[in-house]
Amino acid sequence: MSTTRDFYEVLGVQKNASEPEIKKAYRRMAMKYHPDRNPDNKEAEEQFKEVQRAYEVLSDGQKRTAYDQFGHAGVDTSMGGGPGGFGGGGGAGAGGFGDIFGDIFGDIFEGGGGARQGGSRAQRGADLRYNMELTLEQAVAGDTIKIRVPTLVACKDCSGSGARKGSKPADCRDCGGTGTLRMQQGFFSVQQTCPTCRGQGKVVLDPCPSCHGHGRKREHRNLNVKIPPGVDTGDRIRLGGEGEAGVHGGPSGDLYVQVKLKEHALFHRDGNDLYTEVPISFITASLGGELNVPTLGGKVKLKIPAETQSGKLFRLRGKGSPSVRGGGHGDLLCRVMVETPVKLTKEQKELLKQLQESLGKDAKKHSPRSDTWLSRVKQFFEDVKK
Repeated sequence: MSTTRDFYEVLGVQKNASEPEIKKAYRRMAMKYHPDRNPDNKEAEEQFKEVQRAYEVLSDGQKRTAYDQFGHAGVDTSMGGGPGGFGGGGGAGAGGFGDIFGDIFGDIFEGGGGARQGGSRAQRGADLRYNMELTLEQAVAGDTIKIRVPTLVACKDCSGSGARKGSKPADCRDCGGTGTLRMQQGFFSVQQTCPTCRGQGKVVLDPCPSCHGHGRKREHRNLNVKIPPGVDTGDRIRLGGEGEAGVHGGPSGDLYVQVKLKEHALFHRDGNDLYTEVPISFITASLGGELNVPTLGGKVKLKIPAETQSGKLFRLRGKGSPSVRGGGHGDLLCRVMVETPVKLTKEQKELLKQLQESLGKDAKKHSPRSDTWLSRVKQFFEDVKK
């Protein structure tokens, strides 16, 4: 095989190909020409070496830049041994078929082959969730709430390493510090997390007496949570870095405060609007009047026009909740409910009978809805008879 073929041509990619495209092309070509799939095929073996050499150069930023500027003269064009250390022959060595197979499945299951990295790996701490119940007043006006959260914090005595002060974790003997074990049978390579070090690559031989080698301790933390005005049920407040401490120096997770509003005795919230029911007498509904209604900011006067029907909604603009994302306040909607008088005296009942007789002389004028309803009932039964 010629050693002067263009490396981009060897991998079958354009010169402006991205790193993922180059990596994908390398895997495809390496799988095609690997000696394990082409036994006793010297030509395939040479092509496999050439593919490895091309990938070694094009996957390295500095080497690729030198190659783009000066061609093969800018890089070492030796074909002996590729990025995986394959040295010839039909068998799969350290850079054998198992490595390619492992890379493919490593990207799928390990997020880009992360499990193949050697040494102790820092891990981000877990996120935490705290359920917080708020009153409507707290949610609308905003507040600062002190909470107590159980969490894992980095051990101060060992600085999170898990090893006794003055010592440090050692490389795992079983996996050699890689955190993974690999078993290969023919074409197939199975990679699994090392059970001894649990994928960390390090083991604590002299554990810290304070955290017993875990590097973290369970404690309760007191935090002040600032509640922005306008939060509602289902909203989450994120406190960055207030979750569990990371492992081996990794970053802490986040704390998410999940908001839920308590039921209110007077108001029901729907988005930024508030609803309330206001009982009125049938006298006020008939003649009109004025009454005080509660809002979260104090009492306001609500004018009731004459001949108001039960269930009518009156809107008090800007008396609702502010929007947590900005954009002004919602409204307060008052639904008036006409109350039927109860526990009437004999005299009051007599007065109502007189009123009923007076109204009955011109029922259509005084009860337009009732008259319309009776007309519809009559029409309904006539349609049924047909």
